[in-house]
Amino acid sequence: MNDFVYVEEFAKENNLELLAGEEGLKNKITSDMISRPGLEFAGYFDYFDSNRLLLVGSKDHSFLNLQSQEAIKKNLEEIFKRKPPCIVFSKNVNINPLFFELAKKYEICVFRSNLRTTPTSSKIYTYLQDRLAERISVHGTLMDINGMGTLIIGKSGIGKSETALELIKRGHQLIADDLVEIIEKEPGNLIGTSPDILKRYMEIRGIGIVDVVNMFGAGAYRERKNIRLVVELEAWDHNKYYDRLGLDNNYSKYFNTEINKVTIPVLPGRNVSLLVESAAMNEKLKYLGYFAAEKFINSVDKKASTIEEEE
Repeated sequence: MNDFVYVEEFAKENNLELLAGEEGLKNKITSDMISRPGLEFAGYFDYFDSNRLLLVGSKDHSFLNLQSQEAIKKNLEEIFKRKPPCIVFSKNVNINPLFFELAKKYEICVFRSNLRTTPTSSKIYTYLQDRLAERISVHGTLMDINGMGTLIIGKSGIGKSETALELIKRGHQLIADDLVEIIEKEPGNLIGTSPDILKRYMEIRGIGIVDVVNMFGAGAYRERKNIRLVVELEAWDHNKYYDRLGLDNNYSKYFNTEINKVTIPVLPGRNVSLLVESAAMNEKLKYLGYFAAEKFINSVDKKASTIEEEE
């Protein structure tokens, strides 16, 4: 989990123009929530959260200008005294010069976005949620198999990366290899991505580090994907029962979200990449409302009932 993001980094990655308060570039943003300071412009500070950055749109600023000059100065001074990490104005706002004066005095950056208020809010919130959300790291490989985010897990050396490499050759996309970072945007919505240092790269035993973009083209890699299926690879155990019909429901739980899980036993001669691809496509059909195992069982039951009636 990232506890904070520097204002300087936040501004650069969101293409914000610095207008004043350069001294505040090393301030830290610790909350993924955004404040719209309409009430504060009117002098109401009971629920002001100093950890949140402020986003000011045209309506907010127009409301501020309805106040007396004395009230504007008093309320803006109170806002800056409480040290929000930074203040962002949306496009086309004619900013009161007092903001620039107070930005220098309190060392708080004032930025302008190149977008209108709603898209600015959406962009900033998504960015902060991704950067500051709690995350866990899972040893495995994440693939996009025909739109199904498929997390391949298993013991070291079982063949996860080799399976992924074959899947890439079959036209599917790599998201992360070796280490997958997972965040939960909301219950039921898990997003998987790769640590920055590992993006685009795979480690293949006997070959070494492989850059999938340079080897297979830009279409072989994507930044992130919703995780819809977990596939666990394990060495074949002759004493273990493996589901042959696909009626057993197994899950892996990350945060508050349960994801369907399929276990594939690995044995010499089995085409593991083809099996993983088939598992992902079968899961996709379930999402679309087609459950092959249930249809098969229903057909068998119907056939059995017909034979009984004929007898």
